[in-house]
Amino acid sequence: MTKVGVLNSGKINNSNFPGTKLMNQSNASSCSRRSLPLDGLRVVEFTHMVMGPTCGMVLADMGAEVIKVEPIEGDRTRHLLGSGAGFFPMFNRNKKSMAINLHSGEGAAVARRLAASADVVLENFKPGTMAKYGLDYEALSKVNERLIYVSHKGFLPGPYEHRTALDEVVQMMGGLAYMTGRPGDPLRAGSSVNDIMGGMFGAIGALGALIQRGITGKGQEVQSALFENNVFLVGQHMLQYAITGKAAAPMPDRISAWGVYDVFTVKDGEQIFLAAVSDSQWAVFCDALGFADLKADPQYGSNNLRVQQRATLLPVLRERLAAHSAADLTALFERVGLPFAPISRPEELYDDEHLLATGGLADITLPDGERAGQTVRTTLFPFTMDGQRLGVRLQPPTQGEHTSELLAGLGYGAQEIDALRSQRAVA
Repeated sequence: MTKVGVLNSGKINNSNFPGTKLMNQSNASSCSRRSLPLDGLRVVEFTHMVMGPTCGMVLADMGAEVIKVEPIEGDRTRHLLGSGAGFFPMFNRNKKSMAINLHSGEGAAVARRLAASADVVLENFKPGTMAKYGLDYEALSKVNERLIYVSHKGFLPGPYEHRTALDEVVQMMGGLAYMTGRPGDPLRAGSSVNDIMGGMFGAIGALGALIQRGITGKGQEVQSALFENNVFLVGQHMLQYAITGKAAAPMPDRISAWGVYDVFTVKDGEQIFLAAVSDSQWAVFCDALGFADLKADPQYGSNNLRVQQRATLLPVLRERLAAHSAADLTALFERVGLPFAPISRPEELYDDEHLLATGGLADITLPDGERAGQTVRTTLFPFTMDGQRLGVRLQPPTQGEHTSELLAGLGYGAQEIDALRSQRAVA
C-alpha cells in the first residue's frame, strides 16, 4: 500500500464568475494536516462520467490515494457542455490522473501492473469490457487475493444486465420519473441522483469489504447498479401500495402523509414551502398565524383528519397566506420553530449564510476548458469527521498529470517510461 503524503492545493486565482472566492486557508491547511480514515489505501479507478467517479471521490475525500486511469485522449467528461460542464471537476477532486491506452498491449500491461498494486479497483464499463484487458476481478484476484473490486453497472446480473443504462433510463423504468412529474408527464429528477447514489453505495460496499478483509484477509467483488439504486429510492412508494392497496400518485397529485406540507404562493407572487407535520405543530401554526377558527374546527383535529380534508383545507390556507410576504413568513416560522423553506435555485446557494459559515464549500482549480486554471467553489460531503469537513487536498487533475510519477513508483525506469510514451501506451 502507498502512503498518501501532503498534497499541493494548487494556485488560487480570482474570477468574476459566480461561485468564485478565495480559499479559506485555515480550512485548507487543517485538511492537509489531518489524519484521514483511509490514509495508506490505494484505489485504482477505471471509470468515467458520474457513477464510478463518485465512488472514487468518496474514498479520495476520506484519504485514499485514488488513481484515475483515463484514455490517452482524456476522459470525455472533461469537455462536456451544458449540464455536464461540472461533472469532471465535481467528481474528480483529490485524485491523481494516469493516462493509459488499454487498446495497446503495452498499455494494458501497465494497467495490470498498476491494478496489482491496489487495495481497491473501481470500474463502470459494460459487462465483459474489463475482461478483454485482463482487468476483471477473476484475473486480478488471482494475483492479489486481498483485492476489493467494485463494479458499477446499469443493472445487477440478470435479464437486463447487458442493456445500456443511463440515470434517465432507470428513472423512467424504475418509477422515479413517474413519481416526480405530473400525471401523464414523467419527469426525471433534477440531479444525477442514481449515478451519485450508485457510486455512494459502491463506496459503502467497498468500506464494508475492507472491514471484512481485516477479519478474513481476503478481498471480494462488490457490485452496485443504477436500476437497483432507483428501485431502492422508490421502495417507499412500492410499500405504500403493498400496505394500503392504493398506488402512489405522482408527487403533484400525491396523497400526502401530512395535512400541511406544500408550496404556497404568497404576496407579490413569491413562493415558500411551509409545513406542520404533527398535531403540536398544527397548534403552533394556527396560533402563530391567528387561525383560531381552524385550530378549533374538529374536522382538522388530527393530522390524519387534515390529510383527509386537504382538498378543503389547502384552498383556505392559500387564500389566507396570500396576504403575507415570504420574508414575514420566514421570520415567523423560524421564530416559532416550524418547518419552512425558500424556493432557491442552485446558483443562489453560493451566498447561503449557513453553507458559508459551516465550510460547506471549498475552492477547486479547473483543469480543462476555457476557464482552466481558474478557481471556483464546489460542494463538500455533508458530514463531519472529528468536527471537521473533508476538504480538498488535490485539485481535479489535468489529463495524465501523474503518469510519470506513478510509473516510477511501479518500478519503471526513465528509459522505459520514454519508450511507453513513444509507443503511445501511456500519456
